[in-house]
Amino acid sequence: MNQSWWNLVAVIVCVTGMASVSVAADPPCDKYPTAKQSRCAEIWKDLYKEDGPIIAQFGLDQQKRRDEGKINPQQHLAENMTFIKQSTDKRIERLKERMTRE
Repeated sequence: MNQSWWNLVAVIVCVTGMASVSVAADPPCDKYPTAKQSRCAEIWKDLYKEDGPIIAQFGLDQQKRRDEGKINPQQHLAENMTFIKQSTDKRIERLKERMTRE
């Protein structure tokens, strides 16, 4: 396979992985009253969509650095996990802000 194919696969894997994290992270809505949980879930999905391009670019940048030999597979994984955690934490803060306004 050529390089652009591998890059596409890497982006798909990264975005798919983040989507599963987004779904797994839906429990932040559990702390809201039942009547507000569906609205919370909508906001959570919207926040993920807003972050999609940033997530995809991170994946592309990571793969490029790995292909260039600047990071090894362990560093790649560690940086991905850090990015996912930070990204999710920021999204949770934005969720709290929006839910407070509603």
